[in-house]
Amino acid sequence: MPAGFPDFRLGTVLATSFTGTLSERHGDPVERIPTPQRLVDWLEVNGLAVDSCTPAQLDLARELREAIHAAATAAAIGDALPTSAVRIINDRSIHGRAAAILTSEGHRRWRLSSPSCVEDALGVIAADAIDIISGERDGKLALCGSPTCRAAFFDTSQSRTRKWCDMNTCGNRQKKARFNATHRRR
Repeated sequence: MPAGFPDFRLGTVLATSFTGTLSERHGDPVERIPTPQRLVDWLEVNGLAVDSCTPAQLDLARELREAIHAAATAAAIGDALPTSAVRIINDRSIHGRAAAILTSEGHRRWRLSSPSCVEDALGVIAADAIDIISGERDGKLALCGSPTCRAAFFDTSQSRTRKWCDMNTCGNRQKKARFNATHRRR
């Protein structure tokens, strides 16, 4: 990762990993895609490589990220999906022209219509969000147990009882805080 930028939080679910590009939403927010190049970097790490990104495309990406976060949060707590979030997710999905391709190793990859078409990559992310929010994929939307994070994540664990969006950050932080609190009381 380039110096000065926080690492990406990589998960197994594209849409919720994308919402994780803004973390600590209820604390001191950490923006992980502050520049168009950082969005290019994130997309590449997630199998959606593009050559470039404009500031306007970065704005579209952030708008989609916040729409997915709002809709996933509502779904996780059983509220009605926000109309504006649904519209944004659907618009991004419709405008994307990526195609799923099968590799010779039997893996799915995405082919974008052009090497600089961020909109195609956003369409893939939006389609993934539609799958998890609509219940089409096996798993459950939940909210991170960290009071400063509260990120929506997609729980595919066997028991569907995960507490944190990421064990390496939020989970460890919470366990460390409990440990320290216990030792201070002694």
